[in-house]
Amino acid sequence: MEDQTDQTPFKEAKDALLRKRGEILSHTTGTKPLESSLDVNSRQGDLADQASGSNEVHIALKLKQTDAKILAAIEEALYRMEKGTYGICRDCGEAIAPARLNAIPWTRVCITCKEKQSA
Repeated sequence: MEDQTDQTPFKEAKDALLRKRGEILSHTTGTKPLESSLDVNSRQGDLADQASGSNEVHIALKLKQTDAKILAAIEEALYRMEKGTYGICRDCGEAIAPARLNAIPWTRVCITCKEKQSA
C-alpha cells in the first residue's frame, strides 16, 4: 500500500513533466524558423524599425535557449524518476519539498541550496 501512495506524487509530477515537454516541443516546431525573422532586418527602414526587428530576433533566440534548458531539465528529471533519485536534492542529498516539486517539477535542488546558489 505504501508504494502506491509514494508513487502518486511522482505520477502527477511525471504527467506535469510530460505535459510541459509537449508544450515546448509543439511551440518550438510550430513557430517560424529564426532565419525568416532575420529577413525583417534586411528591409529598408529607419533606425527604430531596424532596432525593433533586431530586438525581436534577440528575444526569440533567448526564448528558444530558455526552452532548450527547460527541455533538458525535464529529460533529466524523467531520467531521475527512472533511477529512483527524483525528488532528492543534487547538492545536499535531502528530499526536495513537495511544494517546490509541484511548482517546478524539473528542479534539481531544494530551496535552501537554490538560495545558496543565488546568494
